[in-house]
Amino acid sequence: MRNKNYIFGITLVATLGGLLFGYDTAVISGTVESLRKFFIEPYNLPLDQANALEGFVVSSALIGCILGASFAGLLSQRYGRKPTLILAAVLFLLSAIGSAWPELFFGMPGSGDHSFMYLFVAYRIIGGVGVGLASMVSPMYIAEVAPADRRGNLVSWNQFAIIFGMLVVYFVNYWIALQGDAQWLHSIGWRWMFASEVIPAILFLIFLFLVPETPRYLVMRGKTSAASAILHKLLDRQEAEKELSDIQESFKEKAPSLRPYFSFMGAWLLKFVIIFAALELLGNTNALELALIFSFVISLIFPIRSFGVVIIMVGILLSAFQQFVGINVVLYYAPEIFKTMGANTDVALLQQIIVGAINLSFTVLAIFTVDRFGRRPLMIIGALVMSVAMLLLGTTFYTNSVGIGSLICMLVYTAGFAMSWGPVCWVLLAEIFPNSIRSTVMSIAVAGQWVANFLVSWTFPMLDKNQYLTDNFNHGVSYWIYGVMGLLAAFFIWKMVPETKGKTLEEMEKYWKR
Repeated sequence: MRNKNYIFGITLVATLGGLLFGYDTAVISGTVESLRKFFIEPYNLPLDQANALEGFVVSSALIGCILGASFAGLLSQRYGRKPTLILAAVLFLLSAIGSAWPELFFGMPGSGDHSFMYLFVAYRIIGGVGVGLASMVSPMYIAEVAPADRRGNLVSWNQFAIIFGMLVVYFVNYWIALQGDAQWLHSIGWRWMFASEVIPAILFLIFLFLVPETPRYLVMRGKTSAASAILHKLLDRQEAEKELSDIQESFKEKAPSLRPYFSFMGAWLLKFVIIFAALELLGNTNALELALIFSFVISLIFPIRSFGVVIIMVGILLSAFQQFVGINVVLYYAPEIFKTMGANTDVALLQQIIVGAINLSFTVLAIFTVDRFGRRPLMIIGALVMSVAMLLLGTTFYTNSVGIGSLICMLVYTAGFAMSWGPVCWVLLAEIFPNSIRSTVMSIAVAGQWVANFLVSWTFPMLDKNQYLTDNFNHGVSYWIYGVMGLLAAFFIWKMVPETKGKTLEEMEKYWKR
């Protein structure tokens, strides 16, 4: 008989990585205006440069996310899934303290000024590395311990945890903002928003010592008896023995060569170095960000000659479209969007809580339908709902009819994402890759996701606050772009992504080999 409580218990611990993923990425939303006033405005930069710098500071953690996701495959392959999650927890803790008080090792906490901006960015990048590690390893860990018929449900709980973490931090940010006036928030309050992450980071670190390593990793390392013991705790005897046999068989077959994957990473790194050097010679102040973006886009446009493996491109495009539909604009910049609609700071933070509640509610809907209806139907329907909502939202801005209709568009968009691309994308990424190379290939796909996330988050302030676009389209252009991306995402799922409902990880490996 399956030990359902044990399965759910270790899943719950793994999802704390998702909770911290959501908490760390969303905590910035309540601090955007404060960071601009505390770090950026004292430099008295021209408007365009100030907007670009704001975008960099707000999205800087995503640089760490890209690095963390890139190395997650190597770390989890060599040292295990559990130790990699422990490292992520330590990085979350360090980032929470350092982001709140970047001057900590140079003076008394709270004594720093705008000159500590780049140290603040460094701590945000450290937290981003933790997010990158957890974003890839948490769903993979769950997928590798979950029974096939419940894998979609259990992996989806990781997305629930991400959204729950975001919702919790929205309440925390709102409560902290109520403790003082705007001047207090811009000088002190934002620090407590970042420091609040210490509590979930410590809990995650403690509970990780209570869960086992995944059976598939143990078999890969030749620890068959340990893997068998864990499987017998998870499943009934017959299921455990069959599962162990299938896992062993999948590792007996010759593993696909990793040379193409490392060739892909090498080619991407070479493009990045060349583009970065060229931009530096031209004196571009955004050389690092632009080099990351252009090298990634070029690798997607010309993938076959340098890489030629369909499965990794499916993974990368799944990851990229999850971000190109614009979800993190809503999650990171929701208070600023609501202020554009005319709300003050407190009301904007309260409206963001409503967005978070919708996100959480419809994620629960996905959890209980993903194993019933399948992955593809949810992804296609969700992409179309998001597209329509974003196109209409952009139109409300363009026609200067911002109001309750705009809020409804944001809520419908959030619901469409939460019931589909939010949880189901992670389910697919955890399912579609072969056992022997899952961690390596998944890390490339998730790194691509964070590059796309960085691109969207960094460019939104420049699109939304550009004087020409604002004068002619009144903030509508960026939302129209995300709406078009939703249509492309639906087409991509329809044409290229297989259904994985009910298939074991070993069956998916055979599918790709065929």
